[in-house]
Amino acid sequence: MDPVDRQAGTVVDAVAGWLAADAPEPWVVETSGSTGAPKRVVLSRDAVLASVRASARRVGGTGPWLLALPAAYVAGLQVVCRSLVAGHRPVPLDAHGSFAEATAAMGPGDRFVSLVPTQLYRLLETDAASLATFHTVLLGGGPIDPALRRRAADAGVHVVATYGSAETAGGCVYDGVALDGVAVAIDADGRVRIAGPTLFEGYDGEPELTARVLVDGWFRTADAGRLDDDGRLQVLGRIDDMVVSGGVNVPAPAVAARLREHPDVGAAEVLGVPDEEWGNRVVAFVVGPVSLDAARDWVADAHPRSWAPRQLVSLDAIPLLGNGKPDRLALRHSAVEEWA
Repeated sequence: MDPVDRQAGTVVDAVAGWLAADAPEPWVVETSGSTGAPKRVVLSRDAVLASVRASARRVGGTGPWLLALPAAYVAGLQVVCRSLVAGHRPVPLDAHGSFAEATAAMGPGDRFVSLVPTQLYRLLETDAASLATFHTVLLGGGPIDPALRRRAADAGVHVVATYGSAETAGGCVYDGVALDGVAVAIDADGRVRIAGPTLFEGYDGEPELTARVLVDGWFRTADAGRLDDDGRLQVLGRIDDMVVSGGVNVPAPAVAARLREHPDVGAAEVLGVPDEEWGNRVVAFVVGPVSLDAARDWVADAHPRSWAPRQLVSLDAIPLLGNGKPDRLALRHSAVEEWA
């Protein structure tokens, strides 16, 4: 099945028909393209339903879902499927004037929502009371600041951090623990591998790429991670987020997390950009009145000074894609333009 129109109502109607069909074709979702050209991910109904059922078992409940994410991407698709399987048509946030109005439209009982960190941050600022009425808030789509989770908990909001991708039919690891039936392993190079019933069938029209990432029943992700002593997965960032600068391996997500702890920083991302002298220079993209020297000193107070950024780009806001993830291509372009 080709990707459908991105309007929420169109997607919901199409998904409802797909779930009810006798022998449906696979569903095709596009990736966000946050690091390059979007890919068309082929998902069977069995894989999607395996994810839906495992998610419901893990959160311990079912009910209506608020659709606060684009329905055409996998996270939004899963919201639609979870709600429909539970017997409820999802409530689109953009069909209501506010988050509070959308919440009220869902009626009494257990309700659920899936958000990205930026949405959670803004809702804690504007309507934490409505958010606290949800049984569970699934949070995915990017790194989660521990301070943000603590703030949510203090507001009575039950947050579950999810990890996954379109290739795994959405989140398949909740708070570091794989969903029932899902297996997680770490390759020798630190790469996260995933197996289980939620895996995709391949990339539409890209057999070579499919063969590179689907190996012996395992999906080789683009993420680096490690397993704690209790078996919980810690995602350290993308494999290509490990910036080799001056011969030093710099974990960009760890540097970004440190910068977000600065009292004058509202948001931060860190990437590597090709550099003649360093091979790659570590670039910090920061929202807030922080100088490069101050940022370098702040990072060096917690990490090796060799991890400190060599360029700082001040922004009014981090550019985001339609699914709420940082637009990494736009960030790299702004770094190159400012350096020139």
